[in-house]
Amino acid sequence: MTPRTRFGIAAFIILILVAVGLLFWGPIRQALFGPPAGPAHVVVSGNIEAHQSVLSFTDVQAPIVYLPFDEGKYVKAGTPLARVDNRLYRQQVQIDRSNLEVASRQVAVDTSNLAAAQNTVVSDRFALAEKRRDLARDKEQLPLGAVSRQAYDLAFTAAAQASAALARDQALVRVARDNISLARANLAAADAKMKLDEVTLSYTTLRAPFSGVLAVREAELGELASPGVAIFTLDDLDHVWLRAYVNETNLGQVRLGEPVTVTTDTYPGKIYHGRIGFIASQAEFTPKTVETHAERVTLVYRIRIDIYNPTHELLPGMPADATIALLPAGR
Repeated sequence: MTPRTRFGIAAFIILILVAVGLLFWGPIRQALFGPPAGPAHVVVSGNIEAHQSVLSFTDVQAPIVYLPFDEGKYVKAGTPLARVDNRLYRQQVQIDRSNLEVASRQVAVDTSNLAAAQNTVVSDRFALAEKRRDLARDKEQLPLGAVSRQAYDLAFTAAAQASAALARDQALVRVARDNISLARANLAAADAKMKLDEVTLSYTTLRAPFSGVLAVREAELGELASPGVAIFTLDDLDHVWLRAYVNETNLGQVRLGEPVTVTTDTYPGKIYHGRIGFIASQAEFTPKTVETHAERVTLVYRIRIDIYNPTHELLPGMPADATIALLPAGR
């Protein structure tokens, strides 16, 4: 056998051994090292969502006289977005202020009346004491003939009249106190009415409850605004999230607060950073938007991924993918 033949046979044997090794490497590796590790991450898909608020006027009905913004405008919290004709409401507040002033003056008048009635009672007490002294003196002198019976009777009548006057003026003091209580109650009611109408007046201006983008404008200048009729839809694009679902087998490998990377087809190659902000406690069927029936009947858990969106590039409804690192289960 020539050296060339021997080399050919040796090479053929080596090739056979390599093929056999490749064929049985999987079972051999699993026997030696255990089953292969699962994927280090999972990719989930969903749509971007954001807090939306439908803005309308409260408790007022009047034509819109101020509507400066169009759709797509970014506004800060507290920015006036619309205003209705508020002349009627301003006039009502002015009437309330006048009524409040009248009620305040009535309290002052009744307070003065009480002071006058109290002074009258003091005078009545002095007068009654004097009449009683006169009556007592005439009573002592009547048996001695120093005073006539008529004079004594007059002194008795004067003392009785003074006592009645005192009782009458004491009753007037009580009435004056009641009048003050009533006037103060009227003053409090007038003040509450004015404050209520001032709140209603403030409702004639529609302000942004938070900073965001005006997604929809549903009114025009001059239209009649009514309570509950939508004027704007405001999106909070500073705080958006991705609604997605993870399989039950991966549930034990994701954690609240875990960092997540998010990508979209709209901005290829750009990565957004987020964190898992919510994991549902109950399983549900995969949403019907999934293509195959086999996936639709699979139980999954809903998660929410909060995404940092300072440039407002991510918009509600935009499809996105999130890559979640799978952590060791049970830790």
